[in-house]
Amino acid sequence: MKPDQNTNIRENENPENSREEKGFRLNIHILLLCAIVLIAGFSAYKLYKWNKGIPSDYDPDYQTTDFDVEAMDNIIPLAPDKLEGHEDDGVTTILCLGDDPFSLNQGEGGLAEQIAAKTGATVYNGSFTGTTIAAQYESYNDGYILDAFSFSYVAQSLASGDFDLMKTAATYSYDEAFPQTTAMLESLDMNSVDVLCIMYDGSDYINKRACDDPNAPESIVTYTGALRAGIRAIQDAYPHIRIVVMSHTFCHTINEEGNFENGDRVDLGNGTLSHYLQKELDATSDCSVSFIDHFYGSINEDNYLDYMTDYIHFNDAGRELLADRFVQCIFPDLVSEDAEE
Repeated sequence: MKPDQNTNIRENENPENSREEKGFRLNIHILLLCAIVLIAGFSAYKLYKWNKGIPSDYDPDYQTTDFDVEAMDNIIPLAPDKLEGHEDDGVTTILCLGDDPFSLNQGEGGLAEQIAAKTGATVYNGSFTGTTIAAQYESYNDGYILDAFSFSYVAQSLASGDFDLMKTAATYSYDEAFPQTTAMLESLDMNSVDVLCIMYDGSDYINKRACDDPNAPESIVTYTGALRAGIRAIQDAYPHIRIVVMSHTFCHTINEEGNFENGDRVDLGNGTLSHYLQKELDATSDCSVSFIDHFYGSINEDNYLDYMTDYIHFNDAGRELLADRFVQCIFPDLVSEDAEE
């Protein structure tokens, strides 16, 4: 055997070298084992956390008066060109047209009066109790005088200045306010009016007025047709007037047994209340006028008991809520001033 070969064999057989190699191999095994244990432990922890889930803040006993549906307001300012040639008298004047929300409970708690108090404007109330936006008949019928006070007829009288039909029909009315309101509207200088505020409750729905007619978008015997026809008549005659339509609120209908039925669940033949709401919004968009959604944004199915006296009429708190929403949407600067004070 060659000497250098013996030397290599002895070096390889050195016990210290053998122990180092075994220790190195042992350390690698331990490290791998530790890594496996850590990975398994971490995975087990994550699985435990996943199975446990995240604590929920939901409390089944919690009650709130907040309404989750977003209001469908559509606020449109008056185009500046509409004011060309119009002389501003420096006084904000508002004319209110509609039915019971404006016409009933007039006085300090009345809707028109609260709008006046909250805005500082001069407010005229041109509403008629028990009327609707849509007319009952295509042509005026003496047997149904309320048509003369429906929205499209009132708007046409204001636009033309001809109040003969309204004055004649008012003489047959059992409501003393009809001739008085008609006289006020006839004497009102429409050139002084800055804002026209229109609000009818769910009377068109309850009276089963057709919602719309796609073949006659301005038919006065349909809810949206009469609205379009009336608005456009005012716009043509008095382009300087900013027009605001406030929607109906939630209400009930009364069935044949005399029981209340939810107006947003019962279709009386032309859609539910929310259907009328959507069509009303569409009509105001067609005419480029502002729309305030009281159905979702003010008095709804969840809170109506706080704001209504019966199936459709409002208490003082309800009228104040409607007035507040009008001011917030149309006169936001006034709201900001009150907040700063």
